[in-house]
Amino acid sequence: MSAPQFDQARRQIADTCRELARRGLVLGTAGNVSVRVARPGSAEADAFGTSDAFAITPTGGDFATMEAHHVVLVDADGHVLAGDLQPTSELGLHLGLYRSSDTGAIVHTHAPMATAVSCVLDELPCIHYQMLALGGAIPVATYATFGTQELVRSVLGAMEGRPAVLMANHGALTHGQNLEIAVAHTLLLEWACEMYWRAASIGKPRALDTEQQMAVIRQVLVRNYGTTQPIAEAD
Repeated sequence: MSAPQFDQARRQIADTCRELARRGLVLGTAGNVSVRVARPGSAEADAFGTSDAFAITPTGGDFATMEAHHVVLVDADGHVLAGDLQPTSELGLHLGLYRSSDTGAIVHTHAPMATAVSCVLDELPCIHYQMLALGGAIPVATYATFGTQELVRSVLGAMEGRPAVLMANHGALTHGQNLEIAVAHTLLLEWACEMYWRAASIGKPRALDTEQQMAVIRQVLVRNYGTTQPIAEAD
């Protein structure tokens, strides 16, 4: 089975995997990436013959050498619709998040700083205003064995609507409307973890309190922060 949306998602996932490996955020097979390619009632769903479909990396897939044909298509129950390989062992985690949210893409890595912080903290405090793009402080989901429903429950319970979570003694998981956004969240989370580590090597990092965080949000709205803006023409 094939459709343009699946073919595009396969290429996008493979490109993303290789880029994550190039950046040192994934070593070997330690991670997984997925994209929602069909929603109930969509033309894509009709093409696949199922209400939901997701492109996802295979189990044992090496990120540095990932190619489009390695990526698998599954339905909401995890049944393989297309592809020659078994999907990742964390398939249940991905499907659980897709079922509980309207997200479009998920990235799970064992990025070095995120993994290190997950071994120490119960929560990564909001030490910089850019972390507000991830919802502020980042929770650390209680440890559970990979590939288990216990891990799914732990991670989904910790996320509570946030786009990012750390997984105790394991790694990080981010998601977003599309794969570009999910990857951007991964990069921001890894940066935040590194900033915490650097600050903690000097002393106790200060966290922004609720009032300070709300002030940042108001400023973002007033200034349309994060977007380019033309110079206003004089009257």
